[in-house]
Amino acid sequence: MDDFMSDFGSYIKKIRESKNLTLNQVALYSEISAAQLSRIENGKRGVPKATTIKKLSEALKEDYESLMRVAGYMADGNNLLKETSPQLTDKDEKDIAKRMEKIKEDLSNDDGYMLMGEPMSEEAKESILDAMEYAIRQATRINKKYIPKKHRDNQE
Repeated sequence: MDDFMSDFGSYIKKIRESKNLTLNQVALYSEISAAQLSRIENGKRGVPKATTIKKLSEALKEDYESLMRVAGYMADGNNLLKETSPQLTDKDEKDIAKRMEKIKEDLSNDDGYMLMGEPMSEEAKESILDAMEYAIRQATRINKKYIPKKHRDNQE
């Protein structure tokens, strides 16, 4: 398991508990489902998007940049880590958006996916979409590292 995933989740849980807040209270204040928050805290979900971290920072009354650092998005000195890793281009973002729309469409079909023989809840679908988007973004970035430099310019 990725260190950022478990470190970020346990950090959020520690903050929540230190403020004597229940999982449901933070879920309510942040507008994040309790199940999603539980998965974050237990490291069973990838590091959340920046928008989710923003909601958590507001709900927990914690510094957003501190949470972003713990999540691995920022290094000390407020430099975004993504600046040192391959950037996603506008084309990459469009390709990811198209893939996500197709996955969303597949999950929305009446004859769509079942989970252990039961129709999937909206929360389960949301979780799958979050995980898939994270995985696609990571795979795209990782793949860029291994594209020879002479071919990288042609991809932008």
